[in-house]
Amino acid sequence: MGAVTALCFRATVDIPERFTKSKTVGAHFGLTSRKHRSGQVDRNGRISKCGDGMMRATLYEAANVMLTRTKSWNWLKAWAMQLAKTRGNKRAKVALARRLAVVLHRMWLDGSDFRWTKEELA
Repeated sequence: MGAVTALCFRATVDIPERFTKSKTVGAHFGLTSRKHRSGQVDRNGRISKCGDGMMRATLYEAANVMLTRTKSWNWLKAWAMQLAKTRGNKRAKVALARRLAVVLHRMWLDGSDFRWTKEELA
């Protein structure tokens, strides 16, 4: 994650307390799938693309760099690589971008640093 992405995230979210859950940040940026529901049909579509397009693009680019160019491994990259095997690279990048937004929001609220491994949680 670079300085431009972090600064863009901070400027876009502005007040982190306005989101009750960190999960809703991904939906605010349009990184969740659309739903089409009627009486007999329940379909998930492409991402909704509502919200700030520049923030969505910078998160997607950060996810792309994490998956393709970064040599170091962390739990996010391992999760996204596993997802890329089953669902494809493009979907994995969008899912990683949404998860990066959730992690950034939680880190901002808690004031914590990024944990590279799951063992640091204990």
